Amino acid sequence: MNSAPRHSPLHEWHTAHGGRMVDFAGWLMPIQYTSIVAEHLATRTACGLFDVSHMARFSFAGPRALDLLEYAVTNSVATMPVGQVRYSLVCNADGGILDDVLVYRGPDDKLSLVVNASNRAKIWQQLQACARELGLDAQFSVGAASESSAGDKLDVVVQDITEATAMLAVQGPRAVELSASLLTAAAESHLDALRYYTYTPASFRGTPALVSRTGYTGEDGFEFVVERAAGNALWEALVERGATPCGLGARDTLRLEAGMPLYGHELDETINPFQAGLNWAVKFDKGRFVGSETLTTLRTDPNKPRRVGLQLSGKRAAREGATVLAGGKSVGCVTSGTFSPTFDRPLAMAYLETGHATVGAAVEIDIRGTLVPAEIVKLPFYRRPS
Repeated sequence: MNSAPRHSPLHEWHTAHGGRMVDFAGWLMPIQYTSIVAEHLATRTACGLFDVSHMARFSFAGPRALDLLEYAVTNSVATMPVGQVRYSLVCNADGGILDDVLVYRGPDDKLSLVVNASNRAKIWQQLQACARELGLDAQFSVGAASESSAGDKLDVVVQDITEATAMLAVQGPRAVELSASLLTAAAESHLDALRYYTYTPASFRGTPALVSRTGYTGEDGFEFVVERAAGNALWEALVERGATPCGLGARDTLRLEAGMPLYGHELDETINPFQAGLNWAVKFDKGRFVGSETLTTLRTDPNKPRRVGLQLSGKRAAREGATVLAGGKSVGCVTSGTFSPTFDRPLAMAYLETGHATVGAAVEIDIRGTLVPAEIVKLPFYRRPS
């Protein structure tokens, strides 16, 4: 088996411009170009540009495509209007979270899914299992999406278009200003009028593109999906307009400030949506879906630890795994922590026993043998100015 890391369409650009490359879920991706703090602040104050091509992208077509996704994810797909993007979870039968995903609904029941890079194979297999459970005549393949691939006899065709495309994120208060006019929307409206969590087909220099007003930083902005060959030209055009290239290190500190969970830290198969504070992404009224029976019981379970935000005293950041104590007793552990460039103080997220997961409560965090005072605060830490 070839275990060599995958390269994004922008790999050569990253290495030629000083990107410090790290293995991220099997992809060599830039963690930073200059410093994480500088790239973080550039995104908060102006416009950051991120290569997120490692995120997996699946396209769905066929008359039963909606049925497949409605069964596979916890949020409602059938109630989505055309052009909407919706956050959802994929759970197992025990209610544990297999991944958090974005669902895109297009016309004629064409749907798309964006999946975390580390969960690409797992969700692909889960979708195949769902198709079998529903008795669907389904085809799964890898490659560029094709209008004619659905065929007349298949219920659903799923294509993994990850490596046939590039995905870029432009985020920050100047993101829309710097990028909207680069692409031509297929609809009459301009891209800067696109509402939050909606998307539209578009084109970049004659190449088809998909533009969504989404992101993972807490800022306004777009995410673009274009054909692989067009990724470098779009990236360079955005840099020429003033967007600051940022690595995945800044993306992590930005998402933490925004209180967004990260798979492998705040989310995994031992965590259910209610522990994570993601109740709103589970819709029981839509009918049966994977995990729905178990989740019906779990939503009233008071014994599972809950996700909280922590604001620490001093300057030392708590890292994943640090023990959280109340009254000298261990009540949980940190899942993500950083020194916040925006607030100039350490912040963290943790799972705590329900009796101690109260906003305003004082706790202590064991940071390599030193007990650091902290306060439980409401998430998110950061909310962009309206």
